[in-house]
Amino acid sequence: MPAIKDTHTLTSTTSPCIRIDHVDRSFGKKQVLFDICLDIPYSQILGILGPSGSGKTTLVKMIAGIDVPTNGDVFVLDKKMPKLEMMNKIGYMAQADALYGDLTAEENLTFFASMYGFPKAKRKQRITKVMELVNLTEFLKRQVKNYSGGMKRRLSLAIALIHEPPVLILDEPTVGIDPILRKSIWAELHRLRDNGTTIIVTTHVMDELEKCDNLGMIREGKLIAVGSPAKLKADSSSDTIEEAFLYFGGATQ
Repeated sequence: MPAIKDTHTLTSTTSPCIRIDHVDRSFGKKQVLFDICLDIPYSQILGILGPSGSGKTTLVKMIAGIDVPTNGDVFVLDKKMPKLEMMNKIGYMAQADALYGDLTAEENLTFFASMYGFPKAKRKQRITKVMELVNLTEFLKRQVKNYSGGMKRRLSLAIALIHEPPVLILDEPTVGIDPILRKSIWAELHRLRDNGTTIIVTTHVMDELEKCDNLGMIREGKLIAVGSPAKLKADSSSDTIEEAFLYFGGATQ
């Protein structure tokens, strides 16, 4: 298998939206990310693929400013992360739902929208819009503790979208969501991208990876390949993204 010589393959002629520069991350004596280098242009969807424990969530947390590198730097919109002023410019949906169970969905959304300083009229408008998107309008007044797991995931996505951020980071956003709604969510992600939003998605759903503009493949904390789905399949003589991942990861064909 040929070595990946340069993982800065998404660099454009202008400053990238997100730059990850020689990032390592260790927890105690355990290193989980190794020398990650990646430039992500504006208005693209980057899919991050890797098995559980490969470092995907650690990486996106550093981009969101929730975690910090042990070595190296992360820049978002030309600002070194973490930076408090960037909170308004990043939408982050974690794997674990950060919701207030005793509040209704509307109260959860109102709380998060108020953190971004939305005036009341716009707040109501955005709540209506995002709840329609995730197909939860009829459950707006229901306490979140009475939501199913899939409904909580959908509400978490609505919260990440409510302030229309220029950077959107979604960690396994469609887990537990039915195929019809997944299709509608991806249509919205493509609309957001076309309107200038830069989006990072981690997912294990192979057909979703085909919907991304570019992919970053991570194995054992190392970025092993970067490129469009078509290029990665062509470079590995593979018919599927899964086969391409196995190729770049050094698995026996």
